[in-house]
Amino acid sequence: MGKGREMSKFDPPRSELMFRLWVSVLGLLMLAGAVTYRGWPSGLAMFEVIVIAGGFFGGTLIWTLRKLRKHKDTDRP
Repeated sequence: MGKGREMSKFDPPRSELMFRLWVSVLGLLMLAGAVTYRGWPSGLAMFEVIVIAGGFFGGTLIWTLRKLRKHKDTDRP
């Protein structure tokens, strides 16, 4: 095996990865829109909005992009 480059049989299919990719992008865009519309949060709201929500959507986006790079194109004929 070559340095963990192969997909596990338990990894999600490419179609699910694409769904996660678009949900993550949409979530980050909505987060940016909310911050633009309502202004930069302060105090604990900043932690909740930026760190938790941004970290979730951003982390999911990065994880999905890494999986898609490794994924063999098995869903397409």
